[in-house]
Amino acid sequence: MKLTKLIYLLNLLLFSALACSSDTNNTNQDPTDDDTAPIEDSFYYGADLSYVNEMEDCGATYKDANGVTKDPFTIFQEAGTNLVRVRLWHNPTWTNYSNFQDVKETIQRAKAKGMDVLLDFHYSDTWADPSTQEIPAAWINEINNTEALGNLLYEYTYDTLETLSNDNLLPEIVQVGNEINGMILQQGELVWPIDWTRNSHLINKGIEAVRDISIAKNKDIEIMLHIAQPENGLWWFEQATNAGVTDYDWIGLSYYPIWSDYNLSNVGSALSTLINTYNKRLMIVETAYPFTMENADSANNILGNDALVSSYPASQEGQLGYLNQLQSIVENAGGEGIVYWEPAWVSTSCSTQWAQGSHWDNATLFDHNYQATLGMQFYNGSQDN
Repeated sequence: MKLTKLIYLLNLLLFSALACSSDTNNTNQDPTDDDTAPIEDSFYYGADLSYVNEMEDCGATYKDANGVTKDPFTIFQEAGTNLVRVRLWHNPTWTNYSNFQDVKETIQRAKAKGMDVLLDFHYSDTWADPSTQEIPAAWINEINNTEALGNLLYEYTYDTLETLSNDNLLPEIVQVGNEINGMILQQGELVWPIDWTRNSHLINKGIEAVRDISIAKNKDIEIMLHIAQPENGLWWFEQATNAGVTDYDWIGLSYYPIWSDYNLSNVGSALSTLINTYNKRLMIVETAYPFTMENADSANNILGNDALVSSYPASQEGQLGYLNQLQSIVENAGGEGIVYWEPAWVSTSCSTQWAQGSHWDNATLFDHNYQATLGMQFYNGSQDN
């Protein structure tokens, strides 16, 4: 009995010491009673939920793995999602979504569930990607005036973030551009090679705006530069560094094996090279995998059989297996996050620019009955952080 009591007392002393140490280490943190407040995570398990508001307006209702209809943000939060990515277009007159008001609603919904936010400035009125970096129509008159164009980009970035700040909705991470493989703010077909004098000035003006609002609002906002596919990141960040683009925190990559030179067996080497060369944090901000090859509507699926990876069939088990394997690869390489691209872009009666339905309905994290697939279990990994 004496030995048992001694062990008990030693454990009590150890617990007290650890508690005091924890209190000491957290003296600079603001106390909060909000149990949904974002927490520090060692790995981001993210979801791009830019389509959710539109899909709900089109009649979609989402169910969790048990078939219970819930707010989709609740489904992701309960699954373990700790980061929500959302795209922002400048003035998309062709749609009522991904404009500022829509994005603001998405950020409100994400933060209400305690999830961090990654805001993705496309700097375009439409999709920006490796083949298109279309300048906003409102800025076209200054396309050849780099100084004036940089000022427009700065003011837009700063003003957008300041408006969000007024409602306590500042994001934790900001993307300065989306898949900016080519020079940003162009018109029509992309010009190659990149004019780095122009490109670095514009990108740095976006970075400057984020840094300035971060200081003005006393809010730590990290900056990400986003390139499609790891192999393009290798040359792009080298050129950007040589051109003076260095003040950023995150390397963001799109990684879809179908469009990459790297497969799951060797992509880790490219990721670790980027991390070690530039001493930046790294996140895969776009990836996805089919759970079926069936098409739910007249909108052709973008990911077909050629998107499949050996050992991972087009099934719910295959989808989850791919995500878990990629997470292991990214983490082992030193990366710190994965964002699933458009897990809620389900098929509805609404139309895209090209067809009725969704071009992604076989690669969402909801089946054709709007119930969460096994792939949603990928987010369980956040519970281990």
